[in-house]
Amino acid sequence: MKINFIYNTEKISVTEKRKINKGIKELTALVSKEEKFNPENINYIFCEDKFIRKINRKYLGHDYETDILTFFDEDESGITEGELLISLDTVKSNSEYFKTDFRNELNRVVVHGLLHLCGYNDTNFSEKKIIRKKEDYYLNKSINAGKNI
Repeated sequence: MKINFIYNTEKISVTEKRKINKGIKELTALVSKEEKFNPENINYIFCEDKFIRKINRKYLGHDYETDILTFFDEDESGITEGELLISLDTVKSNSEYFKTDFRNELNRVVVHGLLHLCGYNDTNFSEKKIIRKKEDYYLNKSINAGKNI
């Protein structure tokens, strides 16, 4: 699996980018191994609210910011590629709203996006309950293994 990082924002220093990239690689390996999901490529695209709102409006018809958008495609031969667009602005405001550390919120968002790539949805109460339980499982496991952002 090839993991690419694209920063469409200047709000993060080079040192922070390195820490984030390392943590995301570890989280990606953990979730994909346990879920038996091995995409060919995953692109993590970090952006600001203005950009993610534009993409959300264009592709999903939602005229608002969100913390993450997950897109994936599987071709006829079974090769899967995914893109996770993460708004660092919304992650930051959510961390303040939920009174949690920015890195903890970013970990949750990354795991949430990975679970979408693995086929989990959150369109109704039952699905939201399942995906939240999975998020908690992987976050706890990653913290215990020291594999978090």
